[in-house]
Amino acid sequence: MPDGMESAEKNSTASEAQAAGVATRVHLIGIGGSGMRALAAMLLDRGDVVSGSDASGGAVVDRLRDRGAEVHVGQRDENIPADCELVVYSAAIHEQNPELLAAGRRGLEVLKYSQMLGRLMAERVGIAVAGTHGKSTTTAMVAWALREAGLDPSFVIGATAGQLGGPSGVGSGRHFVAEACEYDRSFLNLRPTYAAVLNLEEDHLDCYRDIDAIVEAFRAFAAQVDPAGVLVVGGDDRNALASAEGARCEVQTFGLSEECDWRGEPVGWEAGRAEMRVLFDGADYARLRVPLPGLHNAYNALAATALLHHAGLAPERTAELLGRFEGTRRRMTLKGAAGGVTVLDDYAHHPTEIQATLRAVRDAYQPRRLICVFQPHQHSRTRFLLKDFARSFALSDEVIVPEIYFVRDSEREKDYICSEDLVAQIRLHGGAAVYLESFEDISAYLRDRLQSGDAVVTMGAGNVWEVADEIVRWIG
Repeated sequence: MPDGMESAEKNSTASEAQAAGVATRVHLIGIGGSGMRALAAMLLDRGDVVSGSDASGGAVVDRLRDRGAEVHVGQRDENIPADCELVVYSAAIHEQNPELLAAGRRGLEVLKYSQMLGRLMAERVGIAVAGTHGKSTTTAMVAWALREAGLDPSFVIGATAGQLGGPSGVGSGRHFVAEACEYDRSFLNLRPTYAAVLNLEEDHLDCYRDIDAIVEAFRAFAAQVDPAGVLVVGGDDRNALASAEGARCEVQTFGLSEECDWRGEPVGWEAGRAEMRVLFDGADYARLRVPLPGLHNAYNALAATALLHHAGLAPERTAELLGRFEGTRRRMTLKGAAGGVTVLDDYAHHPTEIQATLRAVRDAYQPRRLICVFQPHQHSRTRFLLKDFARSFALSDEVIVPEIYFVRDSEREKDYICSEDLVAQIRLHGGAAVYLESFEDISAYLRDRLQSGDAVVTMGAGNVWEVADEIVRWIG
């Protein structure tokens, strides 16, 4: 971090102003990122004066401007207002970023996104959801159920939940619910009262050496849960269980196996959605109809049930509210259906997520053919997990792969792998795959081939959803 970024006098200004009820003037570098835009909206809800910058414009930036934020496209020294008190930057921002350097020269208080999140959580009873998969959905389940129960939580989620009105909100209640991301070990800035570790797999290998390093980081996260609180851990996941070894608080497990403290016993399935008998410590707790398709969402709902129990909700109320949850955007979202063609969009960008989503689509829609348009996210992730990616598409009839979405990696990383390498590996594993460079090429390809009974799902953490939108335009 640049010299001069810490200033004791400046560091106290923002917190004192907030305590006195005076609006803090905050500048966010990388304001368009999923977590940062949620934070920006939350700060606006609090009455703070928000400015920011992002590398590109778009609908996200426009929405923040409509809400009163001053947002610049491109990052320059002069973007930071003269009366700025606090600068927050995302994990994707390089230490030589001109605005970050300017903040240091001016002696402004500077925080990472995760540090700011930790500061906000410290004001409330923190509930944090961590894990490789399912964080956004589980966090949204908890936040929505608490709101509907009248407990009015504050929350920050890395995805938009329509029922919540967006990815963040400021409530008058005592709870602060947050998605806890392990990238760059950012979740170590959180000290929740209640937390969940859903599952653990290899990911973010651009900042972690291997799975052992990931488990070690999650152990450190577990150690930061309030000793008077509770950590809820995926009991069917060996790595998640290993992470709980660092906890100083009570640890409870959830899962489908008999050994779990919170046990889900499926009693039926309908269109890929589970109905479960939920047991706690071996005794009947609730009957839960999981509202979203897929076994992975049954696990998410179990974790949410445990967290809501500790937040004070009654079993019947928890089951009723979770049964009405409608999901988060870009998690198997139905974009449209016409002429017998179903179009869905999903955020899946890890092999396990791809497998789970494809299975859920098969079960829920039972298509004649399932076509997946997968946009790889990061060259490094694609390279490290190449063979796992190649095996993950077994349930699709055809995979269409555009260029890899470039983010966070160095330019040199592009030399190591390309989308054609993934296509070749899918074919070697017996799958049908084709590389098409642009979204326009993909749309034209599908327009000539889609037939009644087909389902198309666009997948990836980048902008591949644009393909789904285009398909919906011409099928409808």
